[in-house]
Amino acid sequence: MSAPVTTAPWASADPYALALRAGRGPLFLRRADGWLLPLDVERWCARADAVDRAVLDRCEGAVLDVGCGPGRLVAELAGRGHAVLGIDVSEAAVDRTERLGGPALCRSVFEPLPGEGRWGSVLLMDGNIGIGGDPGALLGRIAGLLAPGGLLLAETAPQDVDEHTQVQVVDVTRDAHGGRPFPWARLGTEALLRHADRAGLAPVAQWTAGGRRFAALRSRSTDAASSTAEPPNSPAVISSQWGRNPDADRPVADR
Repeated sequence: MSAPVTTAPWASADPYALALRAGRGPLFLRRADGWLLPLDVERWCARADAVDRAVLDRCEGAVLDVGCGPGRLVAELAGRGHAVLGIDVSEAAVDRTERLGGPALCRSVFEPLPGEGRWGSVLLMDGNIGIGGDPGALLGRIAGLLAPGGLLLAETAPQDVDEHTQVQVVDVTRDAHGGRPFPWARLGTEALLRHADRAGLAPVAQWTAGGRRFAALRSRSTDAASSTAEPPNSPAVISSQWGRNPDADRPVADR
């Protein structure tokens, strides 16, 4: 298997940067056949909601938010006193995260990162299981970032799907062409579990809230204590350092 491209496709997707700076859409991922997946920019640019906060309650140790976007989750965790870092390939996303008071780096998950092999938790929210278009490679990389027994908290598609494709970021009201195409994937929970098993990540919880679906998976290790990934009774110890749409798996437009 060839290594995923480590360039930053979102960084050249001007509609995405413009939407983040404005704090609103409409914004879509568009496949070559014209299928459009809406991106919930307004929710991403708002503060963490109740569904987000319940996911974050499960975080353990230092947290890495992969594809942090405009930073609502990083800011929420920082406000709770967690050691947290967001990474995103979009400068606009990193700028907005930092303005909210969250630490962030403009970097791909496939590039060298701080604390490799020592993160207590990694977040893959808002469809970010699609990063790179190769879930197996992404999950293998996540397994290498986690500490032994570390926790992956991932958001999956509302329905079962295992799709690997090329997409563009488009604002259909402004730009008929959008940003340049890049590889992306969409996974339901069952597909996530299949790919995760090969990457050495074991499922410990699955749940649905607010029309969104989530799974918690733990890095397999003989050092890991048994866990159900339920919300902790006390705050995690601080160490050194896609969209809310139940119909998101159905096209909103065919062109």
